[in-house]
Amino acid sequence: MIDLSGRVVLITGGSRGIGRAAALLMARAGADIVFDYRSNDAAAAKVVAGIEREGRRAIAIPGNIAEDAHCSELVERTVSEFGKLDVLVNNAGIWTYAPIDEMNADIYRETIDVNLSGLIFVTRYAVRQMKKQGHGRIINISSTAGQRGEALHSHYAATKGAIISLTKSWAAELAPQILVNSVAPGWVDTDMSTGPLEDPVQYKEIVSVIPMGRVATAEEIAGPILFLASDLATFMTGEILNVNGGAVLVG
Repeated sequence: MIDLSGRVVLITGGSRGIGRAAALLMARAGADIVFDYRSNDAAAAKVVAGIEREGRRAIAIPGNIAEDAHCSELVERTVSEFGKLDVLVNNAGIWTYAPIDEMNADIYRETIDVNLSGLIFVTRYAVRQMKKQGHGRIINISSTAGQRGEALHSHYAATKGAIISLTKSWAAELAPQILVNSVAPGWVDTDMSTGPLEDPVQYKEIVSVIPMGRVATAEEIAGPILFLASDLATFMTGEILNVNGGAVLVG
């Protein structure tokens, strides 16, 4: 029932984790994909190859999402290569450990720049293009941390809470032509969370508060992203779609 044939999707942070899973799933649904990545050329090449195996076109663009010029380039390249931009998935992000009394300016600023400023920059350029077209979808990847906070990662939680607020603000601002929603994952088995999930003690603590008794796979987050990009979600905007195995029950 989900068909993205003829649509063009831009995904930030698409070489691994949730971004990679979303790129491959949306290509399988028929979309052409542009994604950016920070530095792992080999990983990016594998994603491009996977998209092309689905019979779709792919462009991988290296760069730092925190830089305004890179965000402008992402949208410009997308439109120059494919003529339009139908869906933006704001996925790029980092998650670092920083107790508040140990958090230095560099750690704080890096998280704000990557998780929040980059998202705002690329959305600004994407919206300009989507307004010209008269349509578009924006899907922001937030987190349960943005809903309940997260001890020892408060700077990360702050960015994710801001993303939730941006989602609601932009939904009201850009409707009805542009629909803006968010997917809020809980724990996901990706490179970003490898450390805690590989520690037996921490893993036991993590799954003890997840009713489903396990963490999500990246593909289980990609599915809801695909849904929000599809014609099954044409009357949804400003929503936070929670995908956390029942760990955080919020309306």
